[in-house]
Amino acid sequence: MTLATAPDRHAFGSHAFARPAPLAPTLPGSAGVRLEAVWARNEEDLRAAQRLRWRVFADEMGARLRPPPGTPAGHDVDLFDAHCEHLSVRTVATAAEPSQVVGTYRVLMPTAARRLGGFYIDTEFDLVRLARLRPGLAELGRSCIDPRWRQGGVVLMLWSQLGAFMQRNGIERVMGCASVTMHDGGRMAADLWHGLRQTHLAPLDEQVRPRVPLCVESLATGARVEPPALIKGYLKCGGKVLGPPAWDPDFGTADLPMMLRLSDLPASYRRRFVGA
Repeated sequence: MTLATAPDRHAFGSHAFARPAPLAPTLPGSAGVRLEAVWARNEEDLRAAQRLRWRVFADEMGARLRPPPGTPAGHDVDLFDAHCEHLSVRTVATAAEPSQVVGTYRVLMPTAARRLGGFYIDTEFDLVRLARLRPGLAELGRSCIDPRWRQGGVVLMLWSQLGAFMQRNGIERVMGCASVTMHDGGRMAADLWHGLRQTHLAPLDEQVRPRVPLCVESLATGARVEPPALIKGYLKCGGKVLGPPAWDPDFGTADLPMMLRLSDLPASYRRRFVGA
């Protein structure tokens, strides 16, 4: 599969950013706050997303982040950021309150991954069986939502913009790592994998292997585990698990490799996310 069209871009300093997508319909938030979904168009847009990522990953989750030298304090930055398209949901600024990012995703396009020598997920999994899919495969990553907004429509706004982006740029598949907490030593992640492998495992020719495997056989208890909300959302959209989880010591999580094919979206989700 080949990439039909490249994303619209313009240069900004040493980086390239997607032009902003049309604003999504705003949704009422807490205390009458309204939201909008935008693609990063300058460095400040990117910095705002990186600050949210730091608050969620480092301050809330306790991840050991290692941003490159010169990174401003309180920002989650890695070598992939400058090559990604960054989507944010943010509050609409008012006379009393400035805009604030409350949810974010980043997208690494296949052309950018080729320049970099691979996707982020390549650092955690051996993707040799996906080689034939790479020309039309994008990666979603670094997704997070401000804890005050996790019960609202933020994730739906993000997914709606991502669905339109995929269709606009001829991307048939997206993949990424779905993180599961290791607070119980990994037992929940192991049990979740054993359940999903029975119901949502990708075909053999699309399966991948973790570089640092979680010891799922010794950790599994046989308990039935309800998938976390984000993973459940991917599964409802037709997502598949590509293999057993990898252990991410920096984030303290078990990472499940997942892939979603646009053509597998149920009709109701297709109408909602891509308008088809």
